[in-house]
Order: sequence, then structure tokens, then C-alpha cells
Amino acid sequence: MKRTVVTGFVGTVLDYVGKGNQRWEKWRPTVGLCQQEDLVVHRLELLHDARSRGLFERLRRDIAQVSPETEVVSVEIALRDPWDFEEVYAALLDYARGYTFDTEAEDYLIHITTGTHVAQICWFLLAEARYLPARLAQTSPPRKKEPGDVSGSVAIIDLDLSRYDRIASRFARERDETVSFLKSGIATRNASFNRMIEQIERVAVRSKAPMLFCGPTGAGKSFLARRVYEMKKARHQLAGHFVEVNCATLRGDSAMSALFGHVKGAFTGAQAERAGLLRSADGGLLFLDEIGELGLDEQAMLLKAIEEKRFFPVGSDREVESDFQLIAGTVRDLQQWVAEGRFREDLYARINLWTYALPGLADRSEDLEPNLEFELARYAREHGSQVRFNLEARRAYLKFATSADAQWRGNFRELSASVTRMATLADTGRIDLEQVEEEVGRLRRSWSSPADHALTALLGDAAEALDLFDRMQLENVIAVCRAAGSLSDSGRRLFAVSRQEKAKVNDADRLRKYLARFGLTWEQLREAA
Repeated sequence: MKRTVVTGFVGTVLDYVGKGNQRWEKWRPTVGLCQQEDLVVHRLELLHDARSRGLFERLRRDIAQVSPETEVVSVEIALRDPWDFEEVYAALLDYARGYTFDTEAEDYLIHITTGTHVAQICWFLLAEARYLPARLAQTSPPRKKEPGDVSGSVAIIDLDLSRYDRIASRFARERDETVSFLKSGIATRNASFNRMIEQIERVAVRSKAPMLFCGPTGAGKSFLARRVYEMKKARHQLAGHFVEVNCATLRGDSAMSALFGHVKGAFTGAQAERAGLLRSADGGLLFLDEIGELGLDEQAMLLKAIEEKRFFPVGSDREVESDFQLIAGTVRDLQQWVAEGRFREDLYARINLWTYALPGLADRSEDLEPNLEFELARYAREHGSQVRFNLEARRAYLKFATSADAQWRGNFRELSASVTRMATLADTGRIDLEQVEEEVGRLRRSWSSPADHALTALLGDAAEALDLFDRMQLENVIAVCRAAGSLSDSGRRLFAVSRQEKAKVNDADRLRKYLARFGLTWEQLREAA
């Protein structure tokens, strides 16, 4: 059976009984620990400074009376200030590192009732980090209804959280709920996107450092930045406002004023003082979308504001302060812009600590269905009208939306507009196949290039039946034929490489046969040009 070893501080207040007292009639936590019927303390190591030697000796004598089997050991340490966290932690860490633990033969407890609150925190941290392979013991005074009892009670706390299934499962559930909040409750199926959101959640909760969201227009950078703000505010990590600005809208002298504010009379037209967006974001979150569009002067001032939380408003000789968290967004390759001298390297280094590339909708086709449900729910909230697809229409829309033909250049913003159009035109709250076909045609036209129009003009509805590979190849062939002077010239341009291997093959004949596969002739291409 293992021996029980307890370590703790001499309680200079709670363990003290007064000079000359041969008996004690009050609860003393260290003595009470050794009076427990269901806990036998084989060795008690008491930490104290030189001033508490007398109290330690008194405790050793008193414990010998109530628990003669307990060996009481003095551990004298030098503590100038028991409320200095750094000093106490260093002293206890040195103690832990110098101790020879025998976990096979001994069971270790740390008595946390005595000592300052700083000492209690340090004990906890050292035990939780396993510098001390010990559980925590907390003694409590006896209840008033038990007169004459001076032993009190003791509770043993094991910091191995893996043993607390309910705590662990609750922590996991709350984290899952937070990640779901960042995704607006959308059950995304893209594994890499889910991993990214999970990391953004951890970083947002634990850090105040800037974050950089990269990705195409409409990928959700602004939306995600606002969700990060709402999450941090709900956790009382931010108290100020969410301030959003598209830097592409800031031009010339007005950019400085909009960001950093100005004093009255700073320039022509400055008839009143302006706080500026950075000061409006004090205590909150500032989202600078399209940060790459800022001028180099604005970038320099922004860097100072991020690092020092201070800056000069336009026309002022006095600095102002603003403590904000920054999230930046961009569609640009800022690393390339740094190389070209269009973006400051020092600012890029400062905002590049946590960089996340938000994928476009076309790269997350498996997430299109849950986002479709989200957009329908949003339409219902905003318009007070519930709209649903009928089964056939839903299948047709998803088939097109997840196909290679669906380009989604505007990403989630474009999907939202598409759903809004269909929902608005739906009769009796149902989107039918006719409305889906009309919307698919509208999307195809919006994404089509001049070459697409030419192909449709030549083939009519048959163009829609072509695979993407065949369509792209045929579009390029048509472009070459229209630029060439003759059928033979077109053939020579199109087959310049393979002609070297097939010297006897007629280029014009090869081209004529290729076009015939689609029911076309070279003359038709020239006439339609």
C-alpha cells in the first residue's frame, strides 16, 4: 500500500494559536488535515520562511499529539514577498524540480488551504502541468452544528481532466457550438474549410494579434470577420464596436482623414473635428477590407497604430490612442505586391501572423447544398415569407450548381442573389422547375464570354449539350478560324506541331473533318464572324 505524502505551506494566520496556549479550541487547517479518519498522512512537508520557524515547531508538536504516525518535515524557503507571483512560482518550481518523487511507493497531495492566494494559483499550475505528480487537498472548517469538532473535512481534487467525462464533453460541445457560430450554423462538409474555421476559433479566443483573410470577392471575408467580433464580444473579450471599411473606397487626402481623423482646420473644408475609423474601433474590432488598396503613407501610419496603439490625426501635433483588434481582408497577392513595392513589407509582416485563405464557392461544391438551405432561411427572416423548392426543382438546381458549368464568380454573394431571385418569383411559396430553368439560363448568360455567345449563335441549343472540354476546344478553334485568311491558313496554324510528324496529312482536310463533327463548316464560321 502506498504511503501518503502531503506538501503545503505553514499557515501563518490560520495555523496560529497564540503564545502560551497549551490547548487549541479553533480549527487549524494543517493540524485538521492530520486528524482525518479516512486519510492517514505518513509524511507532511511544510514550507515556511525563517520568520515562521517557531510556528513550524509548534505545529510539529501539536501534530505529534493527534497523529503520531505522521512525520513532519521542515522545508525552509526564502520568500521576500509571498504575494509576488513571479517569486512564488519560481520558488515552488525549484522545489518541484529538486524533489525526488517515487510515485510507485508514494501518493502525493498538495495542501492548498494554507498560504496566499498566489501560492494556491502556483500550486494549481504546477500540478496541472505535472511538474508535481500530485492531487490537490483542500481542508474546510467544521460545521457549526458539530460543536467540539476541530478537525473539519478534506476534499481531494484530481486535475486529470480526462477523468471528468462530463467536463470534457461539455468543453467539446461548447467549442463545437462556437465553431458552428462562426459558420452561421451551416453544416459545411469541406474538410479543409472546417479545419480552418476551427483554427480561427482557437486563435480568436486566445490572441489579440491581427488576422488576414484572403480570398475572392464574395467568399465571406466580411461576414466571417463580423462573426469573430460577435463571438469575442459574447465572451467579454471586446467591449467596443465592429467597424468595417472597404479601403478601395478611400482615395487621396480623404483616406487619411477617414482612417485617422483630423482636427478642425486641418485642411480646406475641415470645419469640424473628425474622430476617424481607428478611434471609433477603440476597444472593438476594425475590419479593413481590401487593405492592399491603401496608399503607402496610410500603410505607414496604420503600422504605427497597430504596434503602438497611438497615432496622429491629420493636422494634429498630439497623439491619440485606440486599442483595437485588426482583421484585414484582400483579394490581392500581397506578397507579390511587396515584391513590386506596392505594399509595405513591414506592414505585411505585421498582419501576416495568422493568414487564412477563404475558398470560393466553386472550390467547395460539397458545401453548396447546406449553403442553399442557409440562404432560404435568410430570405425567410428578411422577408417574412417561407419559400421552398419542390423536389424536382431542387434536384435540377443542385445538379447545375455543383457541375463544372457553374462558375460562381461572385461566390456566396452570387448564390444569395440567385436564391433571392427564385424565391421572389416563386408562387405559393414553392420554387418549381420552370423558375430553376429560367435562373440557370440567367446564370449561364452572366458567366458567358464572347466565345460562348459565338458558339451558341452557331449551334443553338446543341451548345448546351457539349462537355466543357469540347466546348473550350471548339471555342479556340473558332477564334483561330476567324483570325485566319483561309481554310488552309487555319489548318496550318492549328496543326503546326503535329504536321511535322504527319507530313502527308492535309491540314485543311483535318480541320474540315473536325468541324463536321459539330455540324459546322469553315464558311459558316466566316459568315458568322
